[in-house]
Amino acid sequence: MSGPDRSGGVVELRVHGVSGASPAQVLGLQQTGQVAGDRSGGFYRPRPRGSDSASVPGVTLEAYRWGDLPSGTVTRTLAVVFLLPFMLVNVAIWMRPAHPGSEAAVKSLCRVLALTLTMLYVLAVAGVALDLIGWKCLASSDCLSGRGWMSWLGGRPVGLRLVVLALLPAAAIGLIWWVSCRPGRAFEAFRAPDQGGTASRLATVGQWDAEPLVGRLRAIHVAAAFATLDLVLLLAQGARDASAVTIALTAVTGVILAGCVGLLCTPPLIDRAPDDGRLDRITRALRNAAIILTVIVAAHVPTSSQPWPQEHHLPGYDPTLTGLFAVQTTLLAALGVVLLWHRPRDRGTTPLYGLGALVVTATGISMAVAYSAELVCRVADFLDRDKPTGEGIVAGLPRAYTWAIFGFFRAVVVTAIVAGLVILISRRGRRRAAAAIVARDFPNPPAEAAPRLRQVRDAIARARFTEKLVPLAVVYGCLAGIGTATTTIGLLGEVPSDVVERSIGLPAGGITFAIAFGSWVIAAIILALIIGGLFAYRTEPYRRHIGVVWDLGTFWPRAAHPFAPPCYSERAVPELARRITYLVERGDAVLLTGHSHGSVLLAATVLQLPPHVGDRVAVLTHGSPLRRLYARLFPAYIDDAALREIGRRVGWRWINLWRDTDPIGGWIFSPRPSPAPATTGDPADAVDHRQRDPDGLVAPPGDSVAPPIHGHWPDESDEPFTEAVQELVRRLDGGADPSATPR
Repeated sequence: MSGPDRSGGVVELRVHGVSGASPAQVLGLQQTGQVAGDRSGGFYRPRPRGSDSASVPGVTLEAYRWGDLPSGTVTRTLAVVFLLPFMLVNVAIWMRPAHPGSEAAVKSLCRVLALTLTMLYVLAVAGVALDLIGWKCLASSDCLSGRGWMSWLGGRPVGLRLVVLALLPAAAIGLIWWVSCRPGRAFEAFRAPDQGGTASRLATVGQWDAEPLVGRLRAIHVAAAFATLDLVLLLAQGARDASAVTIALTAVTGVILAGCVGLLCTPPLIDRAPDDGRLDRITRALRNAAIILTVIVAAHVPTSSQPWPQEHHLPGYDPTLTGLFAVQTTLLAALGVVLLWHRPRDRGTTPLYGLGALVVTATGISMAVAYSAELVCRVADFLDRDKPTGEGIVAGLPRAYTWAIFGFFRAVVVTAIVAGLVILISRRGRRRAAAAIVARDFPNPPAEAAPRLRQVRDAIARARFTEKLVPLAVVYGCLAGIGTATTTIGLLGEVPSDVVERSIGLPAGGITFAIAFGSWVIAAIILALIIGGLFAYRTEPYRRHIGVVWDLGTFWPRAAHPFAPPCYSERAVPELARRITYLVERGDAVLLTGHSHGSVLLAATVLQLPPHVGDRVAVLTHGSPLRRLYARLFPAYIDDAALREIGRRVGWRWINLWRDTDPIGGWIFSPRPSPAPATTGDPADAVDHRQRDPDGLVAPPGDSVAPPIHGHWPDESDEPFTEAVQELVRRLDGGADPSATPR
């Protein structure tokens, strides 16, 4: 650390949100400051020397920058894009209801669903290598013409071709296995101090050693991946020669897959302590058995002299794919039943709480199905040369993928229509509520402020649309699940265009066009995610808007899918706890200020501080999503009890600043415009402080534009923020009653 490191004062430790801001921006250390105007144009002056040292005199500023932990390098950011389905399913396991009886069932279902994604990953690569190239293209002179890079396999026996091309999915398994073993950060070196005893589940974030569990899950997923590849080869082999050896190898493959599912369905067993070497040996033995079986299967497939059946697709591939989709549909339905059975039944709670696991899991599976279908579709389009995309989809793709593309496109279109209707229907109510807020904040506006009043009203109305996103997410999750279920129709030999034409009379050509268009929509979404990942890494303003997906998804440790991106909170939370403990033990008081997701990091950190450290800590949150988003999405980990535990640990030296124009952050304990008086007896009522946004409606003297609408943007130079810092510093110095109302 550069500069003096004096003790005995107050250190304001700032933690930024998903913006990925630089340390200078978090601390406000710019050499110039804007004195008038806005972001498009304005007036600046050099800041006087010493003005950057602190927002309040006598307070030493310090910043914790964690923005590169979720992203880091371009390669790692792109990996997050392609591993997004794995990440979503991993997040879902943390979104279970607060009811303790749901834990085992939700963990088991989420982990088995995560296993089906690994199997789908293998089936997608096998569909390209074995079905499209090995079975179709290498048997067609038109496809091989001008493609010397694979024509050398054209005249070889089919069994040999399949075994050689099976190296591609085997290499894909090896690649993702290798990537999952390289987290990119030495998170294991950061261990938090003892948490001092707390019943809050949020305190477990960053406290536990996740690597033993991840290692067990990794071994199970690798075993299932190789077993899936074996199953594809053996089913194709069985279509021409159902010998005793083939049947025996297929039975062994089934036993390995059953063993993988059985281990995942016993959370008390798989979640055992890190030093359980016997369980680790079992999972490694299962993985090694699957690898050895793959070698045996590869040696067995080319040995038979029986002729191969004359089928359009690789024998057994389409039924295997459709069967996997049917299993996913069944598991999603079971997960929905469990979540609804254990949903909160208290008066005043919405029944949508606790359903986040179903919605996020269905979204992740839908995205994985779309990824897989698009991979096979684009390769088929490339191999078919000049054949139109629609014709190639109908004739060349497995029917399960055709139904998957149709289901994904249908879910997106219907959700977009429902979202448009919700926007229109709710607009009047949201504007009415926003108008009441504006009238209360600006009771006597000047006549020239009418346009600005409309802008403020519209900003508040847009911010209130966040509450409508929860039912929209449920709608999409249900439609995605239905889309996965309809893929089973492919087992009947039907394609979407024929079924829709017979059922509701729409032309088959129109449905084929819609499926082809949906394929290109999926390609556009994937391309947008890639570009978004690059911009999120390289461009700070862009990261502020889309970085929440990355930062939210990688905040939670890997507990369902071992191939999900590594968890940065395993370093960030213990590192924060260690630094705060050091500062307090050397004689400082610490004021923690967290914006947006930074407030979530601070919440988990405070729960891990020893009691003697919490006595010298205060918390200032602004733009915090703790109650508005996290309490809804993760009710088992963030609830009123956990939030009150945080307040008690810091002696209720906690102020939360929130704005009605903020679409993400909000109040934590009370939505009242002003802090409750101290006579209420509940110190939690004094935590929330509503900020009027903007400060005014007309341009102040010497300026040409009105004060900006901040919304979710942090602004540590605001007067309410400075006043909150001053008040908390006084409380740390013992100058005020912690339950008193701050002014």
